[in-house]
Amino acid sequence: MADAGRIILENIKAHSECFEGLCKDRGITESAEGACRKIAQCLRDGGKLLICGNGGSAADSNHLAAEFINRYAKERRPLGAISLAANASNITSIANDYSFEEVFSKQVSALAGKGDILIAISTSGKSPNILAAINAAKAKGVFSILFTGNVKTPASFAADLAIAVPSSSTPRIQEMHLLLYHMICDCVERELFEK
Repeated sequence: MADAGRIILENIKAHSECFEGLCKDRGITESAEGACRKIAQCLRDGGKLLICGNGGSAADSNHLAAEFINRYAKERRPLGAISLAANASNITSIANDYSFEEVFSKQVSALAGKGDILIAISTSGKSPNILAAINAAKAKGVFSILFTGNVKTPASFAADLAIAVPSSSTPRIQEMHLLLYHMICDCVERELFEK
């Protein structure tokens, strides 16, 4: 593995460049601030977060739900969050009996209520089941937030708020999404529990 050191340094450099782009993008800062406000208000009012994504974004969905249910950094009461990617029985039942495109939208239709928020995660913004989940949220009057890459897609236009990382590299987008999730959790915890 003579090239491992070079590959590692290339990835660190690419990560740093993406992070620098994120820091300079005022639009993403404003979108993240908007997400913080909406999520804090939802949770303050007793609403819950429904979170979904595919593949690595499904893992992010589980991670983000755990940060809200358990804690991010502060000892505090649990906050309502459900990962729609976590229930294998729901996902396989819906995919088998209907289609994979409906695995999240059916859950949104069943679980979303007034004052809840859908957080959808798609690095490409092109996943049909993510667009279907956003449309199901819209049909129920539920606010939707999309975490995606630097693309204009039907999902980014359908979501009430899109947080688009300025990159087309899936690994870099995922890394920046993780940073954004943590910043949002930090903001929400401080807003709800430091006053």
